Amino acid sequence: MTHSNSTMAARLAAISKENESTSSIDSTASDFFDSSNAYSNDYRSSHGAMKDLPTPPHTIDDANVAGIPVRRRTSSVSDSDFNVLGSTTLKDLLKLPVPKYKKEPWIHSLTAMFMGLEIILPSPGEPVEAITFGFSIHDGYFSTDFALMDKQVRSDRNPSEYPDIITEYILGEIKAYSTDHLFKFSALGFRQSVMKFCPQLCSRLWSELDILPFVFPNSVMSGSEDRNERSTAVQLSCDEIADSLARKLIMFFGPRGLPRTVIGYRNRVEVDDDGLIHMVDLPDYERSVSPQTWLCINKFVQELKTTKINGHVGTRVAFFNATPQGGGVALMRHALMRLCKLFDLHVIWYVPRPNPSVFRITKNNHNIIQGVADPNLRLTDTQKDQFTRWIDANYKSYWSTGPLDSKKPPGVDIAVMDDPQTVGLIPKAKAAGIKVIYRSHIEVRSDLIKQKGSPQEGVWDFLWNSGIKDADVFISHPVKGFVPEAVDISMVGLMPAATDWLDGLNKDLSRWDTFYYMGEFKKQCEEVKANKLVFPMRPYICQIARFDPSKGIPDVLHAYRKLRSMMDDDWPLRKIPQLVIAGHGAVDDPDGTAVYDQTVQTISTEEYASIASDIIVMRLGPSDQLLNCLLSNALVVLQLSYREGFEVKVSEAIHKGKPVVAYRAGGIPLQVQHKKNGYLCNVGDTNDVANRMYDLFTNADLYQQISTFASSSVSDEVHTVGNTAAWLYLFNELAKGNEVRPMGGWIYDLMREATGVPWIERENRLPRTLM
Repeated sequence: MTHSNSTMAARLAAISKENESTSSIDSTASDFFDSSNAYSNDYRSSHGAMKDLPTPPHTIDDANVAGIPVRRRTSSVSDSDFNVLGSTTLKDLLKLPVPKYKKEPWIHSLTAMFMGLEIILPSPGEPVEAITFGFSIHDGYFSTDFALMDKQVRSDRNPSEYPDIITEYILGEIKAYSTDHLFKFSALGFRQSVMKFCPQLCSRLWSELDILPFVFPNSVMSGSEDRNERSTAVQLSCDEIADSLARKLIMFFGPRGLPRTVIGYRNRVEVDDDGLIHMVDLPDYERSVSPQTWLCINKFVQELKTTKINGHVGTRVAFFNATPQGGGVALMRHALMRLCKLFDLHVIWYVPRPNPSVFRITKNNHNIIQGVADPNLRLTDTQKDQFTRWIDANYKSYWSTGPLDSKKPPGVDIAVMDDPQTVGLIPKAKAAGIKVIYRSHIEVRSDLIKQKGSPQEGVWDFLWNSGIKDADVFISHPVKGFVPEAVDISMVGLMPAATDWLDGLNKDLSRWDTFYYMGEFKKQCEEVKANKLVFPMRPYICQIARFDPSKGIPDVLHAYRKLRSMMDDDWPLRKIPQLVIAGHGAVDDPDGTAVYDQTVQTISTEEYASIASDIIVMRLGPSDQLLNCLLSNALVVLQLSYREGFEVKVSEAIHKGKPVVAYRAGGIPLQVQHKKNGYLCNVGDTNDVANRMYDLFTNADLYQQISTFASSSVSDEVHTVGNTAAWLYLFNELAKGNEVRPMGGWIYDLMREATGVPWIERENRLPRTLM
């Protein structure tokens, strides 16, 4: 294939000189490579003239107002824009001078792009004179730019240094190209040989540049797309391979440049595109938890790999739940599968074929069990029959001769039914000799279930008789009243929900990436004619949650209105917070649209007329980093759920150092330490919520005290590593043939006891008093 000359290569050739004073990465690379190396001087591309454009007119009178990013000449964008930021704090905003601006400042508008990379690597341990790099830039439609170069290697460099310095060089070039062209690279594709040679490249791309690393098999490039012609195909050049990898890469992305959720054979969820995406490594997880937690999980990993069960070595486990994306269960499973894959454990995840009418039934059941549905809503016999036929059809189509047939591969030894939608599979799994764990992840109103003839009794009896009664272990959130009396307490174990500090929802984002995601949020607001978030000119409060009847969104609005009544007369506009209510949808959640519409209608009433323009209500796509960005830059986070399971979003906010004002509902009080990392209010007390928010906005010392304590107060129990260790303990016990009888205890405590690793004083631990 032929290429035009490239501005990218020109930029790469000049990078050491241009960033000598600002980029430590580039100076490190220049120490490694011979500065006398030269490339072709004639480069051009469709983007090449961008840095010669005149400076856009500033939209604020003082362009140097601290903390207010404005668009500028690309040559002035520094490497510090990629430094990892802490969360925005109250002091950050209060110390800003009042800007004199004509309209909203021009924040970076970044274009999402993709890149392919190929390197002709030296043999391990052998010195070389030069290393060849090939880069290809793709916008999702066409390849727009490329570079091919030989970098001369200084003769005094030890070959053992090659991997780290090549990694630094690649990161530096991506940063430089991004700043020159105002690009945000979403993903980088390269071959396994590159990852093997540069083992830190993947995790650094993800953690430092927010780039998804796609690692393709070395065999992906055989010189021809036709297998019959591969033996005679011409060897591809380095830049051609990079270009092909970029084109392969974009096939894995869907609308808005987000990775597609891949469902494979037998409706298996192929997490991270079945392993092509490689974001983190085991050392990254090890650094994210205490030594005690890491010791525990490794013990069970080794035992599960060597246990003999059902005539084979190694325990096989499958999770079943309703949806692969959008809800809290799906988020946890993606993280757990990712970690288990790194440990090389046989743990897989399946979902049924979606059926909207069935999901309407299951959502009604969910609302009834939680006590938030219309009192007249009941589960009918016709709906029971429809639900049963749906799960039976999925069983026969996908799993009867697959994972739920323990006699042959890919049959499993242990099955986890992760939500009420899959309880009909429990008898079928038990009949196949499979051990079954049922996880009840929603608030179950056991007090209402006890009332004869109640809607709650009707739903519970159906779920119980459909399969829950046959499970070997019953896992519940650690909340008093979540376990109905029909469940034998000896089979009940307590386990909270979890999140992953290393995934897109929780990792630190650089200033550059924050600009990008804030820009994307504003674009999406404009598309649906929603109100405009004017951050960073003004602070904001947020609640990040699904649009669900149980999430207390009406109370969020009431509390905000009361807060504004305390501020509007005396406060300057720049210090008065806006309100953001945002969240993902889920495949099995048909209530989202109705609750969203009700929320929009509420703020359109006369009662909210004076503040309606400051309330931003958005249903967002499955972009974890976008929600991360909104949560990280909020000043105060709300979680005013009327009914709740655990709601790990609370821990995510606390981990970011955000003071949380929340209701005493479900498992929230296990996470919020009243007056230490946030405030707990009684359900419905919006006056108290408003007063707590006002205190945080008027007392910077109080805010800082709570924020500092919050960021170091979260337990490993709600992190993927600690949560996975608890699951592995259960799997190990069942695989050994032991009868698991938690007796209502915490699975995490039983896990620690089984490993002989005691709690130490400085470890954070969730309260053991049931709320």
